[in-house]
Amino acid sequence: MTQTSDNVTWLTQEAYDQLKAELEYLSGPARIEIAKKIEAAREEGDLRENGGYHAAKEEQGKQELRVRQLTQLLENAKVGEAPADDGVVEPGMVVTVAFDGDEDDTITFLLASREYASSDIETYSPQSPLGRGVNGKKVGDDAEYELPNGKTASVRVLEAKPYRG
Repeated sequence: MTQTSDNVTWLTQEAYDQLKAELEYLSGPARIEIAKKIEAAREEGDLRENGGYHAAKEEQGKQELRVRQLTQLLENAKVGEAPADDGVVEPGMVVTVAFDGDEDDTITFLLASREYASSDIETYSPQSPLGRGVNGKKVGDDAEYELPNGKTASVRVLEAKPYRG
């Protein structure tokens, strides 16, 4: 679970440990693996037309970008508790909303930073229009948010439960 505010990212201990483990892997074993791939591709000859070499260098660049992102995120992280199960929408909650009050037109999502996104459930950032609209609302409350076309949409919060992974 994360909540971003003024360059501080609030993480549960579980999220912090997960991101730290990813950073340790990318900074250690993964760097060694990519260096071996690059060296093997170099030995194949002409680097200008060596697809394996260029692919490995691109992979290395993406990996190093992720290392920098994780380093910055963890340097600015504050570890806290998971949100209370009190029906108030906040980062770290799985939220179900009904569009325009229509109980048949619903969506369930995790309100959290993209860093904590998983394939199990769709994740909306607290800074997204819908995230800002529902953040702080209680079950049963209506919320409005601005659509990309400038119009406003409304939702009713049906459920808000802490994310349990």
